[in-house]
Amino acid sequence: MLADQPPANPANQARSAILVSMTLAYIALGANLPSPAGSPEAALAAAAQRLASLGRIAARSSLYSTVPVGFADQPRFLNAVLALETNLAPRDLLAALLAIERDFGRDRAASVPNGPRTLDLDILLYGDLILSEPGLEIPHPRLVQRAFVLVPLNEIAPTLRDPRSGRMIAQLLEALPVRPASNAVTRIDSALWAAKIIP
Repeated sequence: MLADQPPANPANQARSAILVSMTLAYIALGANLPSPAGSPEAALAAAAQRLASLGRIAARSSLYSTVPVGFADQPRFLNAVLALETNLAPRDLLAALLAIERDFGRDRAASVPNGPRTLDLDILLYGDLILSEPGLEIPHPRLVQRAFVLVPLNEIAPTLRDPRSGRMIAQLLEALPVRPASNAVTRIDSALWAAKIIP
């Protein structure tokens, strides 16, 4: 009976191979300065569209207004998290994120650590990978300390597990060493963010 089956379609085989090799990565987005795309809100919406070109956006959090961490004398940030299905290897994904940052006017080499920025894109998680190399650490080394990351990540993936500790994101958020102030991470309604991002 096998001889009666139609020959495999090479295009379908190639598509299946790509799907099999896709990894779900979680990307943090942040901005608190105007960029060539406009306001921080416009920058995050435009950056998310660019991220969609690197794979498929599987989920996205709401947009949050957050207090600066580490360098207080700067405007509040806007932050969000996207889940991105991608077939890019971690180093290639990082290179693509840095290229997008540069297009939005950010020069990491010239910027103040934890200072204001036109766009910040960080790999939080990449499947269940644990990686420590110069310039790239996955999971993000400060993931478990940052409410402005954990709150939006918890919104879209509360049962996702940190591969280092094995704890769920909801548990990491609950266990933050310092509880954020009530206004530290505030969800905001953004028609621009909602309109530009799918899903």
